[in-house]
Amino acid sequence: MEGKLISIPFLFTLFTLSISVSSVSLQYQTLTLRSLPEPQSLSWATQDSYDFQPLNSQNTLAVQLHHVDLITPYTSLFNTTPHALFKLRLQRDAVRAELLSKLAEAAANANATVKDFSSSVISGLAQGSGEYFTRIGIGTPPKYAYLVLDTGSDVVWIQCLPCRQCYNQSDPVFDPSKSSSFTGLSCDSPLCRRLDSPGCNNKNKCLYQVSYGDGSFTVGEFSTETLTFRKTRVSDIAFGCGHDNEGLFIGAAGLLGLGKGKLSFPGQAGSRFGNKFSYCLVDRTGSPKPSYLIFGESAVTRNTIFTPLLTNQKLNTFYYVELTGISVGGTRVPLITSELFKLGANGDGGVIVDSGTSVTRLTRPAYVALRDAFSLGTKNLKRAPNYSLFDTCYDLSGKTEVKVPTLVLHFKDADVALPASNYLIPVSSEGRFCFGFAGTASRLSIIGNIQQQGFRVVFDLAGSRLGFAPRGCD
Repeated sequence: MEGKLISIPFLFTLFTLSISVSSVSLQYQTLTLRSLPEPQSLSWATQDSYDFQPLNSQNTLAVQLHHVDLITPYTSLFNTTPHALFKLRLQRDAVRAELLSKLAEAAANANATVKDFSSSVISGLAQGSGEYFTRIGIGTPPKYAYLVLDTGSDVVWIQCLPCRQCYNQSDPVFDPSKSSSFTGLSCDSPLCRRLDSPGCNNKNKCLYQVSYGDGSFTVGEFSTETLTFRKTRVSDIAFGCGHDNEGLFIGAAGLLGLGKGKLSFPGQAGSRFGNKFSYCLVDRTGSPKPSYLIFGESAVTRNTIFTPLLTNQKLNTFYYVELTGISVGGTRVPLITSELFKLGANGDGGVIVDSGTSVTRLTRPAYVALRDAFSLGTKNLKRAPNYSLFDTCYDLSGKTEVKVPTLVLHFKDADVALPASNYLIPVSSEGRFCFGFAGTASRLSIIGNIQQQGFRVVFDLAGSRLGFAPRGCD
């Protein structure tokens, strides 16, 4: 994003029960209206066999990303109407956001002797809200499977034979006995000791167990294995080989943890690709055309603008950034200050960027101020009843496009102007659209993947910064 944003004077007076506006000149942009998409079958453009090459620090890895709703076993489990899928997505999303908030609060209240949290307990897949997935080869020879992309988790894991209890997935369950590169870890190995709650069987093999807030869990052998990303093999990656996996795990074979922790894929292999990766999340209301998850120097594009990454000593997995304000219609909303998003010294509050949460959650005072400012600029649009967690909705039936106020997220050193489709979203096939943000009672705010759509989000861990590049899926 080049150039500076120009602020236009926005004068208004706040009263206890009403808001009046005078001498307002708002900036608008056009939203082309599209209904919720019909469920579509997955079309994977690449084959499961490639010419292999070793990975070194100069290599670039690139794999496709698709939306989780395209996995056939996932969509067949539920009523696959557009409305039913969207409603289910919001239900999944609410569970994940609540657990992330509780996790942050628990870490902030813990005493200093408690270990830093490992995000193995907050998988987006476990909550059913791991929204995007990729296809990766596991083992030697590689067996390809869908893994959910999750920047809020560290541990990489998949379902494995023998299955004491396995959920339905679209590919055959991985058989470690048929992989020449599979190696179980011993109980006294350094990788085993990094687990929050490591176990040990009678053969001195390391066991992992991850339990989730909704009762879901995965249990199995903690091991190392080779992962294949298109033409590139990455060896000796520690991962969970799950033999008992129960709960809300559906469709995908497991999870690719991309968090900041030491057991995540970047944490283990980052030095091999310059500690840089990026993704671009395609619009879920568009075509099933994929985008790409890229590791290496090519992950950074020329038009990327960066904001520094913050460190939360209590939660070393999350990607914290500094949000200083939000503009609506070209003017900063006065009541949305940087203090509302401040990361406390004890680890509470702050703002994280998360691929597994759909709807951006803002701490309640910030959300109310944003919602009210947006509502002032959309007085000409017909209002509709609230929908699920959305309290600002519109009846746009019969229209093909509308004008809506511009919206800019102001991060430290980076102003990110959102496309209209990233904040006024369809919730039905009958023309109801809602403002795509929500409030939370928690002090933790979460930038979700609806607002990230269309941007290439760059994680430059070497430079301790996070970037946004508009039109990054091209």
